[in-house]
Amino acid sequence: MSGTPKALEQFDITGRSALVTGAASGIGLAYAETMAEAGAKVTLTDVDGAAAEREAARLRSEGYEARADQLDVRDRVRTREVFDAHEAAYGGLDIAFANAGLGLGPGFWNPNGYRDPDGQIDTYDPENWDRIIAINLTGAYNTMREAARLMKKGGRGGSIIATSSNAAVVCEPIVPMPYMPSKAGVSHMVRHMAFELGEYKIRVNAILPGPFATNIADGSLQDPVVRKAWDESTLMGKIGDPHQLKPLALYLASDASSYVTGSQMLIDGGMALGRFG
Repeated sequence: MSGTPKALEQFDITGRSALVTGAASGIGLAYAETMAEAGAKVTLTDVDGAAAEREAARLRSEGYEARADQLDVRDRVRTREVFDAHEAAYGGLDIAFANAGLGLGPGFWNPNGYRDPDGQIDTYDPENWDRIIAINLTGAYNTMREAARLMKKGGRGGSIIATSSNAAVVCEPIVPMPYMPSKAGVSHMVRHMAFELGEYKIRVNAILPGPFATNIADGSLQDPVVRKAWDESTLMGKIGDPHQLKPLALYLASDASSYVTGSQMLIDGGMALGRFG
């Protein structure tokens, strides 16, 4: 049809700018790579600023436009400074990934088949609760707040993508309990922000990954018993690799999803359908 953009053309983000939190490794790095590979100018942020700079330097060596900044998303003042630095470097903000997150401590059930004495509601370290909520939920709020501020200021809309989790919709007994409510909060915040920001042409969506091979669980996936439990929790028979998130990230960042907002994109190998046995 004359005047209608072709399907592949709608995935083009050449010249746009993107900021990704938690971008030094794992899912966040996959998002940052995707944005760079698709032609965007990218700021990689991470609490480990040196690691973020190493990855940004690698992307620059491959011919992409990338910069890095150190950011602990719990720090509201620093978050604003980092977003303002991105705007100064790239002239605005088109795409933001609120991705930084972590899980601490055990769930109530151990993959070896017994209750974990340190993962029960009455024994789990409450300081871990505070840290998980502060980073996963409040940190996402801080990130999305600053993204909305710059996108409204720019007047051309934009796309905000939050990393939630399939743990927002199902209970995972080998995952620390606070992780579930922290991600459920992110998912509902996405819905609310989409409702609020639609009139500004700002789309807000969530990606809900299942088990992926990252460092979020303090390297526990290196334990064959833990890895086997996660593999068997999916209908595909194995956990995902972060590169499998790249097409979905590009879809939500680009005009290909121009009529999509407030969505919850589950990508978990069918784990939400086939639970731990």
